[in-house]
Amino acid sequence: MRSGRVRSAPRAASLPPVGASILGVDPGLQRTGYAVLTAGRPQAGRLVEAGVVRLDARRALEERLLELQVGLEQLLDAHRPDALACEQLYAHYQHPRTAILMAHARGVILALAARRCLPVLHLAATHVKKMLTGNGHATKPQMQRAVAATLGLPRLPEPHDVADAIAIGLCGLWILARQRPGWRGLAQSGRAPGRTLAKPRPAFRSACCRNGNPSRERSLDHP
Repeated sequence: MRSGRVRSAPRAASLPPVGASILGVDPGLQRTGYAVLTAGRPQAGRLVEAGVVRLDARRALEERLLELQVGLEQLLDAHRPDALACEQLYAHYQHPRTAILMAHARGVILALAARRCLPVLHLAATHVKKMLTGNGHATKPQMQRAVAATLGLPRLPEPHDVADAIAIGLCGLWILARQRPGWRGLAQSGRAPGRTLAKPRPAFRSACCRNGNPSRERSLDHP
């Protein structure tokens, strides 16, 4: 298959039940891309919301991680997804520090998912690219075009963090359907989606939370 060509979505029979939802996350310490998608037949999926959680690069690492936690908690509370898909950590031998820093962000994301009893899919970037385009080394523009074409979006998702998060979430829906044929969205099974464990009371509120409202920028909504 030629580089950049958009692959067709799985057949409707292999998709999760209509209404099952997933949160796709592209972790970062300046911008974390996110996308909420629901399964829909005969479509490949339906985009509910996508955007970025922006973190203040001038703040200390621990404060940025807290900002990320607050922003993602707001998303989880608002959309109550049934599963979470996150990009797998990739360490390049020339940039080991980048991988270490990204691991901090992934730790926050995975801890939040575990706290809410959400199944987590760890997806390698090359695997996501291959699923959408047939090329495991597709470029950023190719991924943006593939995402827009697959979901029928009116414009290319920007910035690329958003496109990556949508792709991760979309592939997560397909993989869940294939790996768990009997998987049903928690909302359809009668259980409360996004069930949380007992939440400990914080000892203080950090000023870096900006009064509990980190910078979250919505980029795309499904029309």
